[in-house]
Amino acid sequence: MEAPHHQHPAPAPQTPHGDVRASETPAHGGTRQEVAVTVPTAEGMRALGVRLAGLLRAGDLVMLTGELGAGKTTLTRGLGEGLGVRGAVTSPTFVIARVHPSLADGPPLVHVDAYRLGGGLEEMEDLDLDVSLPESVVVVEWGEGKVEELTEDRLQVLISRTIGAEAGAAGAAGAAGAAGAAGDKASAAGDGAEDVRIVTLVGVGERWAGENLASSV
Repeated sequence: MEAPHHQHPAPAPQTPHGDVRASETPAHGGTRQEVAVTVPTAEGMRALGVRLAGLLRAGDLVMLTGELGAGKTTLTRGLGEGLGVRGAVTSPTFVIARVHPSLADGPPLVHVDAYRLGGGLEEMEDLDLDVSLPESVVVVEWGEGKVEELTEDRLQVLISRTIGAEAGAAGAAGAAGAAGAAGDKASAAGDGAEDVRIVTLVGVGERWAGENLASSV
């Protein structure tokens, strides 16, 4: 994790949700806040999503990055639960995007799976994400390098397995490769499997400068 040269923040104290590490560092021309948390189980990943939902509001873009089966959809399921939206949150691989309306007065959740989209934002124009974003919370799996142009403010969520879980992850990755079809990617790799993840939250832009990401993890 990169920290400013002029400041060496001490690690945040242990919490019931896992080991938390936080730092703040300027991004290119903007503000950047970074927090990392250890998530030991799939239930912990879902619960993290519920807590993160408390920070989200209409106009927020959340980008989820992680290997096959890392837990991106599990986290999104928690976001949907925390936002109080309608419908089961599942991987939208075949429909690319799915809208979950709010059951209360909150923003709808737009859940996008960009796994099969190889290009930049121009390949996603038919999804009208630029139209949906101001009034929705837009969560994009596999969105890195594809949706950053939507807004200067975004919450990037990077999910990785810990070194101690790499042996098990290798087997899961092999199963995913054998499955082949993109639609089978989550189940074949064991999305949300019970092994430890490191989740790094990176708040980019002025929108996230005033938020305390560490408080949500």
